[in-house]
Amino acid sequence: MRRFNRFFTRRIGALDPYLGSELSLTDVRVLYELAHRSGLSATVLQRELGVDGGYLSRILKRFEAAGWLRRTPSPTDARQSLLELTEAGHAAFAPLQQKSREEAAALLAPLAPAQRAEAVAAMARLEALLDAPPPSTRTVLLRDPVPGDIGWVVQQHGEVYAREYGWNMEFEALVADIAAQFVRKFQREWEKCWIAELDGERVGAIFVVRKSATVAQLRMLILAPQARGLGLGARLTDEAIAFARARGYRKMVLWTNSCLTAARGIYAKRGFVLDKSEAYEGFGQQLVGETWSMRL
Repeated sequence: MRRFNRFFTRRIGALDPYLGSELSLTDVRVLYELAHRSGLSATVLQRELGVDGGYLSRILKRFEAAGWLRRTPSPTDARQSLLELTEAGHAAFAPLQQKSREEAAALLAPLAPAQRAEAVAAMARLEALLDAPPPSTRTVLLRDPVPGDIGWVVQQHGEVYAREYGWNMEFEALVADIAAQFVRKFQREWEKCWIAELDGERVGAIFVVRKSATVAQLRMLILAPQARGLGLGARLTDEAIAFARARGYRKMVLWTNSCLTAARGIYAKRGFVLDKSEAYEGFGQQLVGETWSMRL
């Protein structure tokens, strides 16, 4: 992260007089806030920018001396003054704003359109991750799949298991086959898929498949790393078990691997028992496959 910060501050010229002016990055940021928001007090500006109060006070005094800033008494708090850019202040800021837009465009210009979209999406994703609300205020939704969701499930299995367990593309191919069969042979009364969303983003899935008239199979439980620790894996499993019971299944089975400790913990806490273990070579690894079952 520190390496990226050093790289990006260098690329955007944050270490030089900012935007080719005699102003610092902080100076221009203060100008930006004053140009785009009316009725700010110095206290609010200091809190939102996270700058030292004395440093901000010196910046504001410089802006006043240059004729860029006026202060008016707050109608609700006599101890506060409201800050406003003068016409001269807006005139000083306008070329800086245009220069900033041009430099941002120039930074992205060498990239192909798809790469530009990828770069912007990555920035938005990083901002969302680092500015995420507390877990208690996050929105969780379990919903039926729509076009694109099944492909996402396959992709997540391939990426997560390769990154965390070193499994090769054979596993992704297996999941793709299972997912395709689920769609092609879907039995609405007896089978179901849940897609989990966290704050509007897909983060998990689970499937119930009809193995026989009395046996349901739990398949393809997946949870993206950013959604772990919130109880979503357990909630998805509980929904699947409840669905199987409501449909009159007498038994639920699943196949997993001994290395998947988090999933195994979820299954064990809900009454699944380990019926069979068997070592095998697959997905580029030496693994131990496990069959679990639960009476419903």
